Amino acid sequence: MSNKTRIGVLISGSGTNMDAIIKACEEGKINGQVVFVGSDNPEAKGLEKASKKGIHTFVVNYSEIIRNFKQAPEDFFFPDDFDFEDIKIKQSLLNRDINSKKVSTFIKTRAIAEAVLLEQVKAHPFDLLVLSGYMRNLTPYFIDRVNTTPGCPRIMNIHPALLPAFPGVDGYADTLRYGCKVGGCTVHFIDYGEDSGPIIGQRAFPITERDTIDSIRQKGLALEYELYPECIQLFAEGRLAVVKMTYTDHKNKVSQRTVVKIAQKK
Repeated sequence: MSNKTRIGVLISGSGTNMDAIIKACEEGKINGQVVFVGSDNPEAKGLEKASKKGIHTFVVNYSEIIRNFKQAPEDFFFPDDFDFEDIKIKQSLLNRDINSKKVSTFIKTRAIAEAVLLEQVKAHPFDLLVLSGYMRNLTPYFIDRVNTTPGCPRIMNIHPALLPAFPGVDGYADTLRYGCKVGGCTVHFIDYGEDSGPIIGQRAFPITERDTIDSIRQKGLALEYELYPECIQLFAEGRLAVVKMTYTDHKNKVSQRTVVKIAQKK
């Protein structure tokens, strides 16, 4: 196939969804090619796997940046285009209290790390960035420099729960602990919040009384490895459009939601 979609992948660990994406590209299920794999974790096992495939890899060590910043913030220089107030207002990950040291440190350290991340990926142009177990929240500083065309997001994530239920790091366990009868996974575009972006696709599985966290995680991962490549291929085919839809209920109350529409295959 010609005009393959260039895919960048960010991981924090073994990168099992990365494996599924690379395999789908190799088998022609995705009209794309993984052009780099980056990580915040120097010990991420997925880096070695990608390197063996001849894929460029790199590390932006967030933990080291955060630790060094806290010890000597005066030694750090912020990017020329860094606007603390703009990022603070846009982000919805943390409380926006202007006097909060936690918010300030979070935004500043992430901007420093994300500036390095942007420099790394600049050498390997991509059409789509996919998060595969990437355990760092991206801030508006990074997102706005990737999503440069309004209405055309280019950062995709997979989450181990049926969003908007159970956002955060432990979706499958949260699903089981809550006593749900159904679990699942969600692929969505990234926005300024935590696992709150517009949903592209979802898959579900039943939860029985005999299920454990391990067993539902196995069920979920099996669906993830199918769903993520399918959603990436929809992007590669140009079939995804993010639109705002307005609804009026029986009380004439008007509400709006953001929806990912999937066009018919040409």
